Amino acid sequence: MLTDHLSTALESRKSLIDQLLEESTQCYRLFHGSVEGAPGLTIDRYGDLILAQGFHQFLSPEDRHEVADFYAAALPGLDFIYNDRSQANSRVNNPLPAEILEPAQRQRTVSELGVKYLIQARHAGQDPWLFLDARAARRRVMAEATQKSVLNLFAYTCGTGLVAGMGGATHVVNVDFADTNLSIGKENARINELPFRPRFVKSDAFAAMRQYAGLGQPTRVRGKAMPPFPKIEARQFDIVYLDPPRYAKSPFGVVDLINDYAGVFKPALLCTAEGGTLICCNNVAQVDRDAWLGQLERSAVKAGRPIREVEWISPEADFPSPDGKHPLKIALLRV
Repeated sequence: MLTDHLSTALESRKSLIDQLLEESTQCYRLFHGSVEGAPGLTIDRYGDLILAQGFHQFLSPEDRHEVADFYAAALPGLDFIYNDRSQANSRVNNPLPAEILEPAQRQRTVSELGVKYLIQARHAGQDPWLFLDARAARRRVMAEATQKSVLNLFAYTCGTGLVAGMGGATHVVNVDFADTNLSIGKENARINELPFRPRFVKSDAFAAMRQYAGLGQPTRVRGKAMPPFPKIEARQFDIVYLDPPRYAKSPFGVVDLINDYAGVFKPALLCTAEGGTLICCNNVAQVDRDAWLGQLERSAVKAGRPIREVEWISPEADFPSPDGKHPLKIALLRV
């Protein structure tokens, strides 16, 4: 039965895969188990790698062999890696034999929309450095970026900043707190022929946003000294891309996509120029799209920057959703 599900999913993507190949896109989702017959199982292609991942439940060795055998026949010559991420926090849990571990730890270069990215199936973090469901957002940023300034917040490996530069942006800033993420972003910038070098800022996003918005930053809170942060001159951007994690705490603020998206939305809005575009992402499945938009609209009014226009950007067809309720919600806001 699992083979039948994999075959049906691959057949349904044939025309999309043909289109993506014409666009120089080598990475896409082959199987989205939550709606294609095997909840918790995702299978993605990254160039010469097929990466299967099991979330919430363990994929048995028998099922794993069935999946590997199916793709060995359907898409021969590719490396196959299985990451068991069924435990808490989705950390990769399964050991690999030496002959599989080496390909899993190898960095590969893949392309999406003609842009090159480094990916790796196994490393010290959790994900392979490129979230495929956000392709539609990267596509849109590339189309919108011509002659624009772009701020990429919670930049991860800086894919959005990269497509902005390739799309003709005049100035790009990537903000992330992790050296490892920014180092991969810098390497991604190096392997592409960008017209200029983007800026990479290692900073807590709240500290950066407050400074860009001209709000300043307190040096002490409740009697405690705040940690050092890079000094940034105030400026606003034509496009701000906001893709925060589900939950995170820092001395400067709390990210909570379920209970308090407004806490991170307001400073991002204040970094956006009048007449500009703020693209907001929320990857929490149980958050209702319309309720979330209502929160954003009320927050914008309170900030004196009402939203003029809203457009939803849906993940592309390799992330099917029969009811249209994608876990990843992307709202393009004209402000």
